[in-house]
Amino acid sequence: MTLKQRIIRQIGLTGPVSVADYMAMCLFDPEAGYYTTREPFGREGDFITAPEVSQMFGELAGVWCVNAWQAMGSPAAFILCEMGPGRGTLMQDVLRTASKLAPDFIAAAQIRMIEISLRLAQIQKETLAASGLDIQWHAQFGDLPSGPLVLLANELFDAIPVRQYVKSGGRFVDRIVTVDDGGNLAFAAGSGSIDTALLPAGHSTAPDGSIVEIAPARSALMQDIAERLHRERGAALLFDYGHLHQGFGDTLQALRSHKPVDVLDTPGEADLTSHVDFAMLARAARSEGCTANAMTQGDFLIAMGLLDRAGALGSGKPAAFQEQIRADVERLAGPDQMGTLFKVLCVADSATHLFPFESI
Repeated sequence: MTLKQRIIRQIGLTGPVSVADYMAMCLFDPEAGYYTTREPFGREGDFITAPEVSQMFGELAGVWCVNAWQAMGSPAAFILCEMGPGRGTLMQDVLRTASKLAPDFIAAAQIRMIEISLRLAQIQKETLAASGLDIQWHAQFGDLPSGPLVLLANELFDAIPVRQYVKSGGRFVDRIVTVDDGGNLAFAAGSGSIDTALLPAGHSTAPDGSIVEIAPARSALMQDIAERLHRERGAALLFDYGHLHQGFGDTLQALRSHKPVDVLDTPGEADLTSHVDFAMLARAARSEGCTANAMTQGDFLIAMGLLDRAGALGSGKPAAFQEQIRADVERLAGPDQMGTLFKVLCVADSATHLFPFESI
């Protein structure tokens, strides 16, 4: 029985499910979930993340990590952690860069990876084996040892399930997944409501059919991270695609073999995500006493020296190689590619001031 058949059967037995529960089943079902059974990353997978586009992304993240450690006073021991590390490419580039830039940083770092998928953890171990460093894996953020923390995450929050509310009959109610008369999965308006204080400005005049996305699980994780940073010092650099201000709209999407597909068509066989509300994450971080500032990925990478690094990589190389470097820069930072759609959130304890966010 396919995951889709099981979901249809479950709805028939117990009733419609929320969008958040549907996302969770599609992504994390033990037997057929997307992240538990598939290799999603890279050109042979369903999507390419920024670290897979070019080593420059991870190198500049590595420079930022060293700067963060120095901004904390270069503690003799600290935790360097990545959450949701994919294939380990980002950490591989960070460690290579930091080893050359600041050997003391590497000597002080306790390297930790947080990964819930045993299959992906094994791939990460293979990727990072050549580093020769002692790297430990954990299943949950709360499993990290104590101490100052420098945290990285790329495309982590977009896969955390989101709740949707649709305006129906003049009020916002749960958007649910049900089974239509033809036996197919379909969206519908439920009966559960939402506190209007959580809705964007203008909700009272929004037309019926308007959709709002609220992600309490994302806020809860952000609060856990910020509470830790505030208590033990540290900083987090979080990359994801999304928006800087809360608004209306359905951003739930499915991607399979680099192409969009229907969200309800092939549960478990496509990557299912929604845009991240960075304003919400920033509020959650500030509620725990941290600073939180965001900018576009393009602005961040340019500020960190992307163009200079691209020039150094391409210097003296064949024309075809230089053209590839230029294409990679455009892919990572161009306004019509990843540069504007993707944002970067920096969260830090109040005593740690970090470039290029310090003046925001």
